[in-house]
Amino acid sequence: MSVITLTSGNFKTEALDSDKTVLIDFWAPWCGPCRMLSPVVDEIAGELQGKVKVCKVNVDEQPELASKFNVMSIPTLVVMRDGKTVRTSMGLKPKQAVLDLLR
Repeated sequence: MSVITLTSGNFKTEALDSDKTVLIDFWAPWCGPCRMLSPVVDEIAGELQGKVKVCKVNVDEQPELASKFNVMSIPTLVVMRDGKTVRTSMGLKPKQAVLDLLR
């Protein structure tokens, strides 16, 4: 299972230019709901490996990426296909709701 940490440096290559669906988890270490969502995102990364690219953005370390996606509250999940945002979801979600986002 590999979750990719996105930065402004690798964002274009890993997310925009990806040939797979990309799930981006915007989070911060101090955010309780983010810490609760993290194992769910990791689990999905393992289950959908090869089908979906799962990435995380620490909003404290990458504020420019957070503002690019207009992230106002965390956790925020963004689903991208072909370099475009297709779905966005805010707040803690159960695993099935995250999987439904990817459909």
